[in-house]
Amino acid sequence: MATIHVEDSENLEKAIKRFKRMVEKEGIIREWKKREYYEKPSTILNRKNKALARKLMKKTRGKGGHTSAAY
Repeated sequence: MATIHVEDSENLEKAIKRFKRMVEKEGIIREWKKREYYEKPSTILNRKNKALARKLMKKTRGKGGHTSAAY
């Protein structure tokens, strides 16, 4: 849970910026957006599998490239 303590002499805008940074760092908004709507377990699994496939494709694409010196 993100909490901040605001001093009486502290600027309000500065405190708000500090709070926003803390919320972003903890991933609260990302988590809220993820849980905003119900997602079926099969949909979650499909999304994770697609992300893994993209990651693997990106990884193999970088290794198997050819160089211009070979031509």
